[in-house]
Amino acid sequence: MNTQNKTVVITGASSGIGFALVKAYLERGYNVVGNARTMSRLNAAADKLGAPPNFLAVAGDIADPETARVLFERAIAVFGRVDILVNNAGIFIAKPVAGYTTEDFDAIVGTNLKGFFYPTQQAAAHMSANGAGHIVNITASIALQPNVSVPALLPVLIKGGINAATRGLALELAANNVQVSAVAPGIIDTPLHDSGTHEFLKAMQPAGRIGAVQDIVDAVLYLTDAKFVTGVIVPVDGGSTAGRW
Repeated sequence: MNTQNKTVVITGASSGIGFALVKAYLERGYNVVGNARTMSRLNAAADKLGAPPNFLAVAGDIADPETARVLFERAIAVFGRVDILVNNAGIFIAKPVAGYTTEDFDAIVGTNLKGFFYPTQQAAAHMSANGAGHIVNITASIALQPNVSVPALLPVLIKGGINAATRGLALELAANNVQVSAVAPGIIDTPLHDSGTHEFLKAMQPAGRIGAVQDIVDAVLYLTDAKFVTGVIVPVDGGSTAGRW
């Protein structure tokens, strides 16, 4: 395993945006530590990638602080340090506020909020001690500009809070040379959206189309390459947050 190259930790790494990020960083020669809930999903992802030796799979529920601790412990033991954390794991449940169940609430708080906080806590301590690092949070453009056509109070609540936390943490960690930013996707072509809804979703976008996973990958790579960018929320949404249309 390559202990010389930079190391990135990616949550929600087995599919969708997370899998695409794993692939992109591996192609750049990074060591990649991927987390998903089950090892079977991570093994399937590794097989699709050709079982690269610089991919380390760490399974576990990212809502559990122990998972975050083990994730960083394993990454550091194998690769020496962690340079980048991408908090990608997330779920999206859209429904009118009165329709949310306690199970919905617990699921979103677990994956989206705890799944952001515990890895970020580990990253902040480790990267501050190293005097360098990037934390990138995948949030949601609907948290920047709610849409009457998509009632989604819980994602707006949690992802909106993470957008605000991104700016606050960027200030807190700036003196330690740790950069913290976010990418706020709009509607992206992932398995999250049934293909039968694509025409409806396209009509909701000023650009008249939905985004590609690569659009999010490009934004994350820009942020982790940037040397003088921190505390920003980058919408990747075809203009949905620009205003009314």
